[in-house]
Amino acid sequence: MRTSDWELPKFEKFEFRKKSSKYCVCIPIINEGQRILTQLEKMKKVSKLADIIICDGRSNDGSTKLSVMKKYNVRTLLTKLGPGKQATQLRMGFSYALKQGYKGVIQVDGNNKDGVNAIPRFIKELDAGYDYIQGSRFVKGGKAVNTPINRYIGVRFIASPLISLFGGYLYTDITNGFRAYSARYLLHSKVLPFRSVFLQYGLNFYLAVRARQVGLLSKEIPVLRAYPKHSTPSKMKNFSDQFDLLKEVVYAAFGKYNPR
Repeated sequence: MRTSDWELPKFEKFEFRKKSSKYCVCIPIINEGQRILTQLEKMKKVSKLADIIICDGRSNDGSTKLSVMKKYNVRTLLTKLGPGKQATQLRMGFSYALKQGYKGVIQVDGNNKDGVNAIPRFIKELDAGYDYIQGSRFVKGGKAVNTPINRYIGVRFIASPLISLFGGYLYTDITNGFRAYSARYLLHSKVLPFRSVFLQYGLNFYLAVRARQVGLLSKEIPVLRAYPKHSTPSKMKNFSDQFDLLKEVVYAAFGKYNPR
């Protein structure tokens, strides 16, 4: 699939400075408020290692004002204009990253749950030649703080085993949005991530299961994921949302998203 054939959402682009690194960090957000600002403050020390790209789902809480983005060393703000959820935002962000010439993309959620000090470790693994690096709070060296019991059960005993079985690698934390991809992987002719079938959350699970199927290198590395004690920042608000996510895990595992 040529770049001209990529199926992308309509979006606005605001660039605040020139590309300065060979890797970038894509952060999908929508109305994260102070959480994303706190996270970006933590990320200032790693912004020299990887450019920061915000993939916004059209927030209206003021957190993505252009002056705010500049203040926190964001290189580019991309704002999705059409329908779609996280997978659509990622298609927007990854396509921009590849067209800008980045050699790899680190993805992290924007709700301040992740230990962003692990970003240099992702860079190290990309430099070592890995194509898909999955962050895990459950492997040795990782840390899970206040993980809700329903999340723990779903991740450890349903989603991760399914993706592991068909993906050819024992993943332990497959719903964790802290991960990285090489440009080689995202551009692979047997992967084709820039398709409109990826509308909600399925792109994450597809890219997890597909790497080893096409002969590329993948691994897990330890990360921190900490939930606040008295609230759970998440877009999974009800049973319907959780069922939709599980359905996309199953679709990815059984090859529904594989190119025909």
